[in-house]
Amino acid sequence: MDLLNTLVDKGLRRELPTREEALAVLATSDDDLLDVVAAAGKVRRHWFGRRVKLNYLVNLKSGLCPEDCSYCSQRLGSSTGILKYTWLKPEQASQAAAAGLAGGAKRVCLVASGRGPTDRDVDRVAGTIKAIKEQNEGVEVCACLGLLSDGQAERLREAGADAYNHNLNTSESTYGDITTTHTYADRVDTVTKAHAAGLSACSGLIAGMGESDEDLVDVVYSLRELDPDSVPVNFLIPVEGTPLAKEWNLTPQRCLRILAMVRFVCPDVEVRIAGGREVHLRTMQPLALNLANSIFLGDYLTTEGQAGKADLEMIADAGFEVEGAGEVTLPEHRATAGGGCGSHESAGCGSHEGAGCGSHEGGGVCGATVPAAAPAAAVPANEARTDLVAVRRRGAGTDLAPNA
Repeated sequence: MDLLNTLVDKGLRRELPTREEALAVLATSDDDLLDVVAAAGKVRRHWFGRRVKLNYLVNLKSGLCPEDCSYCSQRLGSSTGILKYTWLKPEQASQAAAAGLAGGAKRVCLVASGRGPTDRDVDRVAGTIKAIKEQNEGVEVCACLGLLSDGQAERLREAGADAYNHNLNTSESTYGDITTTHTYADRVDTVTKAHAAGLSACSGLIAGMGESDEDLVDVVYSLRELDPDSVPVNFLIPVEGTPLAKEWNLTPQRCLRILAMVRFVCPDVEVRIAGGREVHLRTMQPLALNLANSIFLGDYLTTEGQAGKADLEMIADAGFEVEGAGEVTLPEHRATAGGGCGSHESAGCGSHEGAGCGSHEGGGVCGATVPAAAPAAAVPANEARTDLVAVRRRGAGTDLAPNA
């Protein structure tokens, strides 16, 4: 396909595709899907080889959120039955992080529900960052605490935080349909504050909330302009008790096209498969590793993910390797210059909030071994697998060991 050859050439040059080209990727047929994956895979391998970065979520404070984000199980008035607890102590958070790091994660994402941190909360998180870094030399720590006030990003950086996550989630034109208690501009402002403080910005999106192809392209282009170093791509987990509980709009094929589009628009940025990959990509997760170079290990904030051991086996079986602690994730031009995800001055891509560090529904990473679910009957690719959604009952905030 001429389209794919053009997109590969542009990706290798870090050149921005046209909106028409990005939309065309989302409109490709299932017959052309493997060609799309192969083309985007060339761009992914050029910038990141066959390395897969592992990230681990620790949910510092679950539920009890005053915001009304429609996708989030921790939202105001939620009836989802998720774990609810206030701040973990630094030693508890450090212990939870240790499980993920033992499983091969090189970044710990510290997430707390809420509109944004108070200054006391920032002090609390600073103590947690210190505890984790004292126990684990070389670990990266990303904070995801909601909207930041002036000076808070600088304080987190001084405390040892390496990155800050705050997702745009969806296009500016549709943002008011998803959340009313804060604005799209508020989110942009927080990502900008993180950047200005010298933190590595992490910002992404949530697909599957009923948005159009145009909305998806809009948010990815907006993210490129914000210039984050990492772009988590979340796939909506329609949790019962949330306004979007019936929004089962994704197929594995659709998810792969979205990831390919993000890779073409942001060729040299860490693209992370975040919340919902197990639910929507299902057995096609290994194909997605040809598009994204980063995943979360284990569970999410409030829902369970794939077992950590299965993640590691999947990476190896697909011919990829776990990125080592001593390896630099980003290409040299970005790692040394803090460059954008494109050839233009302000490039970038993003992730969302009520979730953690790129996990969307308010999910988190922690959990203990639990009985495996009974094998499900084969389901056509165009049908939802609602049986794959399980509320987290292990890990942070519980007495059970995490799933790492």
